[in-house]
Amino acid sequence: MAVSALLRMTAPMRRDFEIPYHDLGDPDQPPRVALVAGLHGDEINGVFVLSRLANFLGGVDLGERAAQTLLGRVIIIPAVNVLGLNIRSRTWPFDKTDINRMFPGYDAGETSQRIAHAVLQVTRDARYRIDLHSSNLDIEESPQVRLYDPSPGERSTAFLFGLPAVVERPSSSLFTATIGHAWQGLGGENFVIQAGQAGNLHLAYCERLFRALVDFLRRTGTLEGVELSEEDEDSYYFGPQQSLQLISDYAGIFVSNLHPGRWVQAGDVIGYVYHGFDGEIHGEIRTPVAGLLTALRRQPLLCQGDLVGRVHTRR
Repeated sequence: MAVSALLRMTAPMRRDFEIPYHDLGDPDQPPRVALVAGLHGDEINGVFVLSRLANFLGGVDLGERAAQTLLGRVIIIPAVNVLGLNIRSRTWPFDKTDINRMFPGYDAGETSQRIAHAVLQVTRDARYRIDLHSSNLDIEESPQVRLYDPSPGERSTAFLFGLPAVVERPSSSLFTATIGHAWQGLGGENFVIQAGQAGNLHLAYCERLFRALVDFLRRTGTLEGVELSEEDEDSYYFGPQQSLQLISDYAGIFVSNLHPGRWVQAGDVIGYVYHGFDGEIHGEIRTPVAGLLTALRRQPLLCQGDLVGRVHTRR
């Protein structure tokens, strides 16, 4: 399977390096789908999923998978922050900049600006653009499609992934330099997929995301001849007013045996906060509403006012 170089760069005390990407399908056609992961070097799930997807689609493109056909061109960038991934750094190692705060980039600028510019150029003409992320080091999130200021078409298309949650969130000034915001001005449809926790590989989530992406390619007419054995989950749309953050009133050690992705009832215990020195239970964290638990704290050291989880309600 041929791999192209998105950008080649030099470094002070090592050999030159490059950011590889996969360009699959008819190169004379505009891309149907572009997928990006690894903008943050500590988010492993998306890198693993897209590297597997590139391997799978590469076999289809070469005719190695009987009865399966790639009908549209697909661009896959499994890992943007290649140096950060090597040392598990969220930011670009040399200057500690966040690549996902550098868009639309600048081809004659600093290294992370040049990277952002190159990523935007190779993905800009795609009909569908998908950015894969995990949460931060503290929070684990169940697989979900994120939409920011979506069009009606994006709201409808988001269900083609078959993931259990489609979450619409309000835009913020914090997002104006992200790849998702840069894509919004280019037409087409744009999606952020969130799953897992930074610094970890969640195999069950990765398997679910792989199936979701293959399903999406099939349902958008990009891939033909693939039938997945698992049944689809029900998908639910959650608007900006249907999200409740669970905030701790206590400091201590947070313990929970729950997992994101389960439905909870009003009054259910999400976890307990223990005193760090005497081992007594300070208090319980309960959800005041029923809904889908989409995020849960995995960093046990808890300060008062910290986010413990997120519940999305049906109404």
